Amino acid sequence: QVQLVESGGGLVQAGGSLRLSCAVSARTLSGYAMGWFRQAPGKEREFVAAIRWIDDSPWYGDSMKGRLTIARDNAKNTVYLHMYRLKPEDTAVYYCAAGLLGDHGLGLDREYTYWGQGTQVTVSS
Repeated sequence: QVQLVESGGGLVQAGGSLRLSCAVSARTLSGYAMGWFRQAPGKEREFVAAIRWIDDSPWYGDSMKGRLTIARDNAKNTVYLHMYRLKPEDTAVYYCAAGLLGDHGLGLDREYTYWGQGTQVTVSS
């Protein structure tokens, strides 16, 4: 069983930055991939980034590529999503997810087993 709790969302002006956190509770995270997805009103859930717990290898979606960094802190069992140069179109609920999956599934929300409750990010123009 894996439990995920996101935090760090809020209101930010366009061009600003935010750091989202995902606190992870699990017996072991070896083999797990941690992903971030987002969903804007009226739109499908979209892949943002993922990281493999075992080796820190990051994967980025196209929507925010070049404007974010995903990282994990082993000691704190936390995954971070640093977002930069935010745009109004980045407004969405951001979700953290975890799953045992291969590289081919990192960008697919159906491949993840565990989900957090989400954190709202609002970017004003």
